[in-house]
Order: sequence, then structure tokens, then C-alpha cells
Amino acid sequence: MERLIERVQRLTGMVLAGMLIVVVVLSTVHLGVLIAEELWVPPRFLIPVEGLLEIFGFFLLVLIGLELLETLKAYFKKDALHVRVVLEVGLIAVARKVIVAEPNAVPSSTLLGIAALILALAVASYIERQTNRETTHE
Repeated sequence: MERLIERVQRLTGMVLAGMLIVVVVLSTVHLGVLIAEELWVPPRFLIPVEGLLEIFGFFLLVLIGLELLETLKAYFKKDALHVRVVLEVGLIAVARKVIVAEPNAVPSSTLLGIAALILALAVASYIERQTNRETTHE
């Protein structure tokens, strides 16, 4: 029974990785089209701030997809999730939220929550790096 579960996990991971690759490739193409459209709209070759925010948000979304692929790759290699990669995905996702959010349109409680989340991820990342540093020096 345990072997069956392992095979199902492995197959599911491979299917997820395949679908994620398709999504990342298509998202990258979409990002390229979005940049081209923004550059082509008059005044040509000047991207307005709103367009830049949209492009940066989409860029970070593609980067999150790449980090998720890295997480799956690490899972297949060592059969375990790497905390650092998961924290990096979280930090990128929060950074994306901060970049695309309009501060005036977001309630102050939401902004405080995002700040707390950034602080928690930063502390967790620091602790993870310190732990890795200590284990490599021993």
C-alpha cells in the first residue's frame, strides 16, 4: 500500500510539474505580449506608471511560477520541501501584492496585515538561514 501511495504522489507531482511548466511558458509569452502592447500604444516606447505596475505584477507572478517549479524540482531530488524555497515564494508573492496594490484603495488593516506578513516571512527567512549556517559549520 505504501508503494502505491508513493507512486501516486510521484505521478501527481510529475503531472503538476508538467502543468506548471505549461503555465509558466504561456505566462511568459503573455508577459512579452503585454510589454509589446504597452510599448506600441502612443506615446510609443514610453510606458505609463499604471502599465509598469501591471507589468511588474505579472513579472513577479511568472517568477512565483518559476520558484514553484524549483520547489517541485527539490521535492523530486530529495523527496522533501525546502523551507528556503517556500519562504522565497512567499516573499515574492507578498512583494507582488505590495507592488500592485493601490495604497489608497486598500484598508489600513489590510496594509497592517501585509506588513505583519512581511515581518514574519523575514524573521522566518533569517532563522532558516542562521540554522543552515550553524548546521554547515558543525
